[in-house]
This record gives sequence, C-alpha cells and structure tokens, in this order.
Amino acid sequence: MSRYRGPRLRIVRRLGDLPGLTRKSVNSQGKRTNPPGQHGANRKKRSEYAVRLEEKQKLRFNYGVSERQLLRYVRKARRAAGSTGQALLQLLEMRLDNTVFRMGMAPTIPAARQLVNHGHVTINGKVVSIPSYQCRPGEVVGVRDTERSRKLVEANLQDPGLAHLPSHLEFDKAKMVGKVNSIVEREWVALQINELLVVEYYSRQA
Repeated sequence: MSRYRGPRLRIVRRLGDLPGLTRKSVNSQGKRTNPPGQHGANRKKRSEYAVRLEEKQKLRFNYGVSERQLLRYVRKARRAAGSTGQALLQLLEMRLDNTVFRMGMAPTIPAARQLVNHGHVTINGKVVSIPSYQCRPGEVVGVRDTERSRKLVEANLQDPGLAHLPSHLEFDKAKMVGKVNSIVEREWVALQINELLVVEYYSRQA
C-alpha cells in the first residue's frame, strides 16, 4: 500500500490526533468528531484485531510510511536488543524527516519530507535527500547554504509544529543548525500509541 495522500482530517477523525501528519484537529475545525463513514457515529465495540489494526494505522499515517516500510521496520526492531515496541518507535523517530520536524524546521512530517527530498537539509555539512535516513548520535543537522533553503526553514521556524524540543535533540534557531545527542527516549514520542499492539499485529508476518 502506497503513502496516503488523501484528506488528512478524515484520518484524524478515525484515528485521533496525529501530530506528524497534520496540525489540524477535528475540534479546531468545528466539524464532526465521529469516525467517517455511514455508520461512524454508531460504531460498536471493536474486535481485538480492529484495535491492533488501528494502532498500526496510527504509526503508518503519523510517520508517513508505506505498509512495506513499516513491516521492514518491525522486522528490524525484532532483531534489536530490548523491547521490540520501543525499538520500533526509535527507528521511526530517528528518521531524518521526523528529526527535521521535531527540530521545528517544518510544520509536519510530510513538509519535512519535502524539504529533505528537495535537497534543503544537510547532515554533517553534506546534502542528504533521503527522508528515511537514520540519524545517529553526534550528527549535525543543518540547512543547505542557499538563500532559498534558509528562507523556507526560516518561515517554518516562526510557527513550528510542536512546541517542545525533545531531550535527545538540540537546535540553534539563529544558525539553523541542530544536533542529535542521543537516541530518543520513549517519553518524548509525541504520538499517543500503544506500540505493543502494533508488534502483536505483525506477530505472524515479522
């Protein structure tokens, strides 16, 4: 399944707030808050499978990854030491597009992905145009030294997507340079998610 490019509020109505996907919330738009669809308002108790599926969809839509990519991340997390669920979240959080978003250089992850794809972002002074690039502790994330790149990021910094910079990152707004100090801690993941249900969902595939 490819990356979602449809109406974002429809997804928010179904899954709840997704800070990486959109800055809009259902309540702020003054629109219906019940899930979309003919029977959305009367939806009965969901099965265990439906609950796990919903948590998996939250991860997919929030981080903007395809089904194939997410399955790949789950398999990689299973090989890591410690909690599979926490390793999965760390892999997604340490992506370059998410790191750019968390530093405030873009209002959403899709916007951050576009910045990266168009060559506006650098790692240790070199342009990296791969949104899925895994940022590592000690790496410096900056803006390409062109007027266009700096103006784009400067405009985004006026109104960042999330208010608080996570503890594993630092960012100098004046210089437009950030640094990855460590791997993200679970408490700094902005998405409200039960990652164990996602791992259970993929238990037969990963």
